[in-house]
This record gives sequence, structure tokens and C-alpha cells, in this order.
Amino acid sequence: MAKSRKDQYGKADYKKVTIKTSDGLTIQGRINLRPEERVSDLFTKSEAPFVVLVDAFYREGEGKILFVNKKHIVWVEPEDNGKT
Repeated sequence: MAKSRKDQYGKADYKKVTIKTSDGLTIQGRINLRPEERVSDLFTKSEAPFVVLVDAFYREGEGKILFVNKKHIVWVEPEDNGKT
């Protein structure tokens, strides 16, 4: 019997972040992390070229799913005081 995606990857743990892109766009949204991961791990330990944001809010809309190229990110600020 095949494992469900939730069983394979564990419980979803979303963290709120604000991202500033090289073109000046500020995006607020949530990223999915494993319970043992920190936001900074997405940039220092992951080779994936994109960060996926859900429930994203930016000038063109809200509630979107965005794939943001890491090469175009200037800074990221975690919104909660949890793991960074």
C-alpha cells in the first residue's frame, strides 16, 4: 500500500514570512517546513531554485500560490518569533 504524501513528508508546518525581491516587490505568505527545519534552511541547505509561498499577499493579489526564484530574493523575515 502506497503512503500518502502526508505520511511521506510528515505533518505540514507552515511559517509566515515576508520576502523582498530584487525588483522591490514585498510578498507576505506562508512556507511549508518540516518540524525540524528552520526558515534559513530553505536558503542554506536546500538546492531547490524556488521557494513556494501559499496564501501569498502582494500588490497583484492575495491568497495566491507563488514560486519565487531564490536568485531574486533580497531578504526574508520570519513573521513569528519561532524557528528562524
